[in-house]
Amino acid sequence: MSSDSLYDPEFDEPVKKKPVRTRKGRIVKVLVGISTLGIVVGLFLPAPRSAREAGRRAQCTNNLKQIALALHNYEGKYGALPPAHTVDPNGRPLHSWRTLILPFLEEPALYRTIDLSKPWSDPVNAEAIEKVPRVYQCPTMVERSNKTTYLAIVGPEGCFLPDRLRPYSDIVDGTDSTICVMEADDEHAVPWMAPVDTDGTVLMMLGSSTKTHHPGGVNVAFVDGSIHFLKATMPAVVRRNLLTIAGGESINSDEY
Repeated sequence: MSSDSLYDPEFDEPVKKKPVRTRKGRIVKVLVGISTLGIVVGLFLPAPRSAREAGRRAQCTNNLKQIALALHNYEGKYGALPPAHTVDPNGRPLHSWRTLILPFLEEPALYRTIDLSKPWSDPVNAEAIEKVPRVYQCPTMVERSNKTTYLAIVGPEGCFLPDRLRPYSDIVDGTDSTICVMEADDEHAVPWMAPVDTDGTVLMMLGSSTKTHHPGGVNVAFVDGSIHFLKATMPAVVRRNLLTIAGGESINSDEY
């Protein structure tokens, strides 16, 4: 008869011994349980800050990529980049380029609800103002409401002209080394339909008093559709060269 079995006096069936639980065995089970619990809890904890920021920056990059592509498609249809804003017969600003490219951002329905003959802030456009397309908002923005921080570079030497089209032929420095749209900080956010942008001053202030959504720099879109992250430590002269369309500068891509 095996030592692991006993016979009950009243029954002719073997009775198994109960296994002996040692203290060591109990400790091992407790440790395994704690380890498993730690793994499960870890799956539900928020991602590390660095991972979250990487995701927000990637989404911001994708937003600018879509905007740059829409501008490219606008140019393909009209032969030039849109004006920074439209104007009424008296020269008063009406609507931003952000409104004009809506059909190229798969937002034709929203575009059709906007009365382009009236100012962006007219009551007739009040409902559209509140329907800001997600592509116009960096996920790092604190106050979203109806605002955007994606600003065009406007001016005689900038990519956009205040009230008329800008043909690619004007951009003699090259579409691959000229910034068309940049990401500003929350302090420079504007209503997305507003005809308000920047002459490049916001980018020139980078690294001094201007804050950024992403640590160490800002995302920008070039005319050719490429997106770059410009470090706050970039020399001011390089930033200036990237803002002008016909400065005649020779810019090495290693500089940005």
